[in-house]
Amino acid sequence: MSDSKRSTAPGKLKIFLGFAPGVGKTFAMIDEARRRRKRGQDIVVGFVNTRGREATTEEIGDLEVIPASNGELDIKAILARKPEVALVDDLAHSNAPGSAHEKRWQDVEDLLNAGINVLSTVNVGNLESLNDHVSDITGIQEAETVPDQMLHSAEEVELVDLTPRALINRLERGDVYPKEQITDQVKSFYREGNLGALREMAMREVAHHVDEDVVEYRRVKKIEKPWATTDRVMICVSPTITSLRLIRRGYRVGQKLHGEVVAVHVEEGHLNEKDAKILKNDFALAERLGIKTVTLKGEVGDELIKYAKESNITQIIVGHPERNRIQEMLKGSIINDLIRALKTVDIMVIASESEQVPTEH
Repeated sequence: MSDSKRSTAPGKLKIFLGFAPGVGKTFAMIDEARRRRKRGQDIVVGFVNTRGREATTEEIGDLEVIPASNGELDIKAILARKPEVALVDDLAHSNAPGSAHEKRWQDVEDLLNAGINVLSTVNVGNLESLNDHVSDITGIQEAETVPDQMLHSAEEVELVDLTPRALINRLERGDVYPKEQITDQVKSFYREGNLGALREMAMREVAHHVDEDVVEYRRVKKIEKPWATTDRVMICVSPTITSLRLIRRGYRVGQKLHGEVVAVHVEEGHLNEKDAKILKNDFALAERLGIKTVTLKGEVGDELIKYAKESNITQIIVGHPERNRIQEMLKGSIINDLIRALKTVDIMVIASESEQVPTEH
């Protein structure tokens, strides 16, 4: 690839994701680099943290290495070299004071913007949105984080996996850290229960990335029929009558199907105080249950149909229609509109139930 072509488009990022240090992310990254070099790609090692492991140094072998600058990634040298692919280990790393950027992921953005492809590594516990969750599991607050958007914008995310017991065995052999560095805190982190929970989180992140790829592919290819990879449940929330019953039912359906659930409200105009309070309580319940909430604007039927198609919705939960016969003659039935437009989507109509709007505490 010529330099002129490389500079016209941003580089592509591939992330090797693990659930803990020691699963083999760096080895997997170097192995990928070697395969690419055999295919004729121009590869350089921007930065690899060997952590004193001879095996990692041996794995790098004769790959071209850009020397570090004051112990950090030398951005200027890589940009001047203009390789096709650069290896940059430890995406979440905090750079030393005086560096061009505070975080290594910002260095990677510079390389990508210059048209250089990047192979990098990160642990699931370094993702910003999971920081508190990981701390709750392990009791250790991870100081170095990466914006989730880095993972979501990656061209490819590869899970580097190992069973928790196998990783603990590696730790005990001194293959993760030198034995003299294995403190009580390290041992506490590498408990089988902790590692199992982190492993599940990493698997979910990779599965989510795959789902994002599928949705984008369907959008580009204009595919409207949903693919039954993961069920997605859409709850249609109306502010004129409480939707608490629908939200609870939608949550249970999502749990049963192991699918994703979203509560969608379409704004047609300004809400009065009573309706605004109903909507607030509906969304509060959804958020307590971990259900994503979305507010759209426009004609109710059109917006619900559009959202369902674009989001690969497989199940819709809606309450009994509120319109009377005259209103349906003038505006049509929303349920009938959904049925006609979404022939491959299951639509569940839930009986209305009078519910008191909860008082605020």
